[in-house]
Amino acid sequence: MKLTDAIEEHFRLLKPQKAALARLSLVTINDLLYHFPTRYENISDIKNIEDLSVGDSAIIYGIVDQLKSKKSFKRRLPVAEGRITDRTGSMKIIWFNQPYLAKMLASGVPVKLSGKVTGEQGSLYLANPEVETLPELPIDSHDSLFGENGEAVLYPIYPESRGITSKWFFHALKRVLMQELLDSLLEPIPADILKTYNLPKRSSAFVFIHAPKQQKDADAARKRFAFEEVFAIQLGRQQDRAENKKRHALPIAVNRSAIDEFVERFPFSPTRAQVRAIEDIVSDFEKPHPMSRLLEGDVGSGKTAVATATVYATAMSRPPGQDFGQLQTAYMAPTEILAKQQFESFVHFFEHLPVSIGLITGSGCKKFPSKVNPKESTTISRAQLMKWVENGEIPILVGTHALIQKSVVFKNLAYVVIDEQHRFGTLQRKRLARKDAFAPHLLSMTATPIPRTLALTIYGDLDLSILDEQPEGRKQIKTAVIAPDAREKTYESIRTEMQTGRQLYVICPRIDEPDPNKEKALNAKSVKEEAKRLKHDIFPEYEIEILHSKMTPNEKEEVMNRFASGETHILVATSVVEVGVNVPNATMIIIEGAERFGLAQLHQLRGRVMRSSHQPYCYLFSESKSKTSIARLKALTSAKNGFELAEHDLGLRGAGELGGRKQWGISDIGMEAIKNVKMVEAARNEAVRLIEKDPTLKDHPLLQALVSKRASELHFE
Repeated sequence: MKLTDAIEEHFRLLKPQKAALARLSLVTINDLLYHFPTRYENISDIKNIEDLSVGDSAIIYGIVDQLKSKKSFKRRLPVAEGRITDRTGSMKIIWFNQPYLAKMLASGVPVKLSGKVTGEQGSLYLANPEVETLPELPIDSHDSLFGENGEAVLYPIYPESRGITSKWFFHALKRVLMQELLDSLLEPIPADILKTYNLPKRSSAFVFIHAPKQQKDADAARKRFAFEEVFAIQLGRQQDRAENKKRHALPIAVNRSAIDEFVERFPFSPTRAQVRAIEDIVSDFEKPHPMSRLLEGDVGSGKTAVATATVYATAMSRPPGQDFGQLQTAYMAPTEILAKQQFESFVHFFEHLPVSIGLITGSGCKKFPSKVNPKESTTISRAQLMKWVENGEIPILVGTHALIQKSVVFKNLAYVVIDEQHRFGTLQRKRLARKDAFAPHLLSMTATPIPRTLALTIYGDLDLSILDEQPEGRKQIKTAVIAPDAREKTYESIRTEMQTGRQLYVICPRIDEPDPNKEKALNAKSVKEEAKRLKHDIFPEYEIEILHSKMTPNEKEEVMNRFASGETHILVATSVVEVGVNVPNATMIIIEGAERFGLAQLHQLRGRVMRSSHQPYCYLFSESKSKTSIARLKALTSAKNGFELAEHDLGLRGAGELGGRKQWGISDIGMEAIKNVKMVEAARNEAVRLIEKDPTLKDHPLLQALVSKRASELHFE
């Protein structure tokens, strides 16, 4: 058996198990070793029935049967009772005042019971035990990974998937560890780093995490693997940073007084945070290597204004060695709606200047100004727009990802702004670089609230500017979690606001009702049916339209135009309106099935109504009875901003609940590390130090292999 061997070469797998391993992305023996337990059962707490005495607090694994409900003989209380059997014997179970448990549990089902032993010796029973049903019985205290007599007292519980159980992983890893593969395992992390942070070697850590004898062993192993993952990501980020500093950027001539005059034309005074961010960016413009900066700002904090001011600085600069022409900017938006919105915004801010602006999306191209009417834009052919971009006549080009297609060629591209793209990878950036190897300055903007430690890890190659202030006049949003019995009262409050001229968003989790013949019915409202219900039963006096991802770009644009003009009063939509849609008069938002959305997404959605000086309202409609779900939603009512909310969300979630693999490509153990700012900073500092000495990691080939593997798993490349 080798670490690179496929799992199925050494284990007799059933078809469901093969499918389950594929779903978990477990192919090799090495993958199996990195499938870590989420928690441990303390085997020393598990009791055999034959060893129990009155007064013991016991954890018992066994099979339940003889379940029934009845009235107790003495007190006439309703009770459920049954028996539990393990390999040493059986005993009675009684649940007082819980007769329903006899119907909820099925005879022959494996369970874990935790409770107190009561009665008299010879007629013992387990009183009111907590019950957990299991897919199968795990090991008992006589079945440990190493040695005899139960040396290993912590039994690992592994993440499962349909077709494969935690117990299968336990026994599979037992076989792997007994092969003595770990003796020849090479260590990628330098010895001095392991010593500095008191981390076990990889070989020891695998034993500690899969077969710990004490909790401190498991904790040490988790710390080591968490550090390993964050360190590998940080190394990759620092390599990107070092590589970027080798490149050359087109020099942008910064005229700060001209920028100040341009900003004075804005219909609002910039915040101190915006002024700082503009200075950060133009200072980077003056450096010989291309900027790599993340502008992180809460919803409505004015990121677009910062971008506009710095795009102006670029458009007013001449190409090197010329006294004519303009440097170019590419502005990439995530959707056509937002690309068109940003195009119109640039038209508004640049209409008094000799600056041409282009728009490229999948549905067509536009140019401002029109030759016929210098105050209007006009539709043009893609070929014509590409010709003008290539010869440098269009200094500002706005678009979707169509911007990075091979057919789009810039003459003097100096600046790239990426709006709400979580990563703009090295490969995409190289596509936009000039043939003479000049790389553009890069500004990536996000309103997604990201905890500081996650930003330090994910965006470790970028400098960070934060907009932590709101423009003057903006009111704090009033957010409320609405129970089902409070709907009618909420609708009346909304009606009162709408009578003053305000507008309403209604967000639903799905577009259509489920097909009962094909899909299990879910208690989730659909855009189409909710729009009909609101029009018929709740707001018949108002105009209501729908918006969702299955509509064509032109249909979406027409709907948004009618909503923006006030012709439509209520817009029922999916989360397609999540990012950047700007209708200042829409000050209320209902989010149906709010528990189905993440906190960051909910915060983004409610940001749609924080676009004016009017009081904004967000109503979270939830059908959930889960205390955890309601607690998460209530965090939105108290968090002052997105950054605070992100930290709160990170703190609320435990291992296995962080969703890191799904969202970022980081494992749960890595996401646990993100909670630890000292660990993240330590990994970052060590990565900086190592890359300064060995930029390509040629002296650390095992580390470079680890970096490459982690890079392939990350979702933002």
